[in-house]
Amino acid sequence: MTRHFLTGAELTPAELTALLDRAAELKGAPLSSRALAGKSVALIFEKPSTRTRLSFEVGIHELGGNPVVLRADELQSSRGESLRDTALVLSRHVAAVGVRTGGDSTLEQLAAHSTVPVINMLTARHHPCQALADLLTLREAYGSLEGVRIAYVGDGNNVARSLAVLGTLAGMHVTVASPPGYALEEDLALPAGGTGSLTLHADPRKAVEGAQAVYTDVWVSMGDETTAEERRAALADFLLDDALLDAAAPGAFAMHDLPAHPGEEISAEVLYGSRQRIWDQAENRRHAQKALLELLVAPA
Repeated sequence: MTRHFLTGAELTPAELTALLDRAAELKGAPLSSRALAGKSVALIFEKPSTRTRLSFEVGIHELGGNPVVLRADELQSSRGESLRDTALVLSRHVAAVGVRTGGDSTLEQLAAHSTVPVINMLTARHHPCQALADLLTLREAYGSLEGVRIAYVGDGNNVARSLAVLGTLAGMHVTVASPPGYALEEDLALPAGGTGSLTLHADPRKAVEGAQAVYTDVWVSMGDETTAEERRAALADFLLDDALLDAAAPGAFAMHDLPAHPGEEISAEVLYGSRQRIWDQAENRRHAQKALLELLVAPA
């Protein structure tokens, strides 16, 4: 049966642990696997990308495969061809399909009709590949994820949602602080088998108490431009700076999925200073995604 990776909840706790173990091995020996030798992977980009495109393209090359990058305006779906037909054709040529799009329905329709794995490279509601890299980064810092406390401050968006889903699956305690109107849903469905917890707050200083890492994301994402000033005003008290890190656990570090806007959601001093692992996160996208591709395309 074809396995997809749409939200991260498709994994069991044991699979997640094994995936992160494998990602660490691949980071230590990037050219050690030929899992995609003779195979191609389609990467569909309906949204601009730096880290996602780089990490997937380079990672597929390192696994011996061929990345086929497709922009939305290069596909017949931009002229009315159905997503079902697109999925059926792609399935005849490639070993997997990555999709970076807006609405989740595009991803879900492709997965419903694809006979090869479909991977969520980003949608409006979920960013699970980013969360895999985040967990790998945290594991490098703390050895184990069980019981690790992480706070996310800012817009309760796709990054926050995926961190909650995969973080609790890994046994972490996740707190999310957002202003009214920007919070994660209180009834967010968490994956079965996870031993972690999720708590929501309105006060960022309350959320970071005891946190071993403090995470943020941009306040104005792609598609939010028309409400940019309104969003900045609502989120103004959620800046990740040295003072907020000081309110967290001793040794806590900052995280950010990038791109960043220094002086807005994160201070330049934190972004480029020694109290962060942001650039490790960016690199770890590649290693975590390679382990994911091995799991989905070339299972043992």
